[in-house]
Amino acid sequence: MAVYKAALINEIEKLYKKKKALVALIISLVVIVLGQLAVVGVRSGFGVRGAGSVEFPVLVLSVVVNTILPLFTALIAIDCFSGEFSHNLMRVTLTRPVSRLKIYTAKVTAIAVFILANLLILMVFSMLAGFLFNANSATITAVARTVLVYVISLFPLFTLALGIVFLANILKSGTSVFFVAIIAFLAIKAFGIFFSEYASLLITTQLDWYNLWLANSLPLAKIGREFCLMLGYALMFFAAGFYLFDKKEF
Repeated sequence: MAVYKAALINEIEKLYKKKKALVALIISLVVIVLGQLAVVGVRSGFGVRGAGSVEFPVLVLSVVVNTILPLFTALIAIDCFSGEFSHNLMRVTLTRPVSRLKIYTAKVTAIAVFILANLLILMVFSMLAGFLFNANSATITAVARTVLVYVISLFPLFTLALGIVFLANILKSGTSVFFVAIIAFLAIKAFGIFFSEYASLLITTQLDWYNLWLANSLPLAKIGREFCLMLGYALMFFAAGFYLFDKKEF
């Protein structure tokens, strides 16, 4: 466990120094500012209340979870694997007295930490923006539900990241992985639109999993089914990705 912990800290430090993490945060904050300006503009121009202090963070989440966060999650996942493959940094990592399983697990855990950190920072700033412009609509229950939907959004995003890690261990070029991931993401999105009866089985549809938790009466059966699907995808991507990573020669 101590070896894994050291490997994890090392991977988190490497992610912390990457400019992509900072850019993802800045763009997320820009989305918050623009979103709140739009809400204020609608309220003052048309007399419509717009999104309340707790509704606004959910509105922000609905935008970033389908656009910004998957994009930067892909870039971070590619950097952790394809980036190190191309610069021969992985060979240096493997010279340390750490098993490949622990290195692989530390890398994907660091990606999960990156996703969760971005979600929590986005949540805090969007809630602050909501309270600043419409504090009267906040309740403890609504705030707790907002925290919940942000935290649980980690699961579909992390599952998506594991799929990209799997691709990164198939293709050598980070650019190839990025474009294949984007094309696959858009293709799966389109498939879900044209074949809506199968949409609930798709990983892209599960990015909106948080909507199930916003219902007044929780659809526990559907939540459980979606969770099992994501868990199945995650286990398959993790196992397949590690198999390829373990067989690679550096």
